[in-house]
Amino acid sequence: MSSDDRAPARTDASLALATLFLGMFVLGSGELLVVGVLDAIASDLHVSIPAAGALVTSYALGLAVGGPLLSALTIRVDKRTVLVAAVVLFIACNVAMVLTTDYGLFLVLRFAIGASQGLFIGAAFIAGTSVVPPERMGQAIGIIIAGVAMSAALGVPLGTLVGQTLGWRGSFLVIVAAAVVTLAGALVLIPPVAPAGGGAGQQARYAFAPRVLAVLFLNFIVFATVFAALTYLVPFLKSVTGISGGMLSVFLLAYGAATAVGSFRGGRFADWNAGRTLVIGSVGIAVSLLLLHLVGSVAALVALVLVAWGLCFYSIVPSLQVRVITLAGPGGQLAQSLPVSAANIGIAFGAFAGGVAIDGYSASAPVVTGLILAVVTIAVAAGTSFLRPPVVEEPVPVG
Repeated sequence: MSSDDRAPARTDASLALATLFLGMFVLGSGELLVVGVLDAIASDLHVSIPAAGALVTSYALGLAVGGPLLSALTIRVDKRTVLVAAVVLFIACNVAMVLTTDYGLFLVLRFAIGASQGLFIGAAFIAGTSVVPPERMGQAIGIIIAGVAMSAALGVPLGTLVGQTLGWRGSFLVIVAAAVVTLAGALVLIPPVAPAGGGAGQQARYAFAPRVLAVLFLNFIVFATVFAALTYLVPFLKSVTGISGGMLSVFLLAYGAATAVGSFRGGRFADWNAGRTLVIGSVGIAVSLLLLHLVGSVAALVALVLVAWGLCFYSIVPSLQVRVITLAGPGGQLAQSLPVSAANIGIAFGAFAGGVAIDGYSASAPVVTGLILAVVTIAVAAGTSFLRPPVVEEPVPVG
């Protein structure tokens, strides 16, 4: 193949990955936006703040449970078609949510939107890795995951600002408009991606093998480690570091920007050696949390630690995805959507553990809790680094 032939192929792959990045950014912003306008939603629907908070839980359940179920049901469907269907469902449910004033229907719609995001994520990884050579799988996954990191770093603050100007319904209509752009990109720029062989039952045999479950547990404990501390980072910055007002946003933005950079770089690390990357990154998270506890009263050092923490955390997320896919072997297509479920369960557990710590002790207790979990993470990462993909025997031709 000549260089002239390769250039268009690289361009097509870049456009496809850019579309998937945009999709992850838009859907991720739709997930997190509700946090920034929660009080406005509660007031408009005439419910309490804790009741409005259930909208976050409903979405997480849709993502963790509905996403894998929809992925299993569509396992034999072309993945571009799945991506388009997921975005259409996302758009339709968000429009219905903007139009409703019924809290119960709002909860149901949030679950469905979460399920649509879970379906999109699994199909996006398959579509993204199909347009690059196998040795660049990690880089493709890193680009796609960076969309989620960017939604946390930029999508939520921007969405909250729009919500303050246009109201919460206006902010979600902006999300819908961005999703329409994503839909057009998926139709035009994503090539058809034929499903892998075997149905959901056959793939489940490999997707839920013990070696895959071990890495899914690692996924769970990594996110539990980070979110035990991250969920209560603002109280820590206020009470321990002495940061308040606009400076809080600066510190949080520094962390968010680091996660985006980490996901891009983490894709290359995953292609280099995903198992070793998980061990090194886990140690980096633990060291970051230890330093955060030790230098928490020095604002300048805390800012540096937050950057290092964000880099270490998201530098291993692509490797978590790559390890699940490779260890699942023939079940990789079904396994694609499982890490996000494990991550969401980890987030919920970490937030709960950190909440117990801060309620019973002090603002720095969640950081210590995260540090304890980080030690477990290192051990699990080291153990799973020895796992190898299944050896699948090719059928012997007859005759």
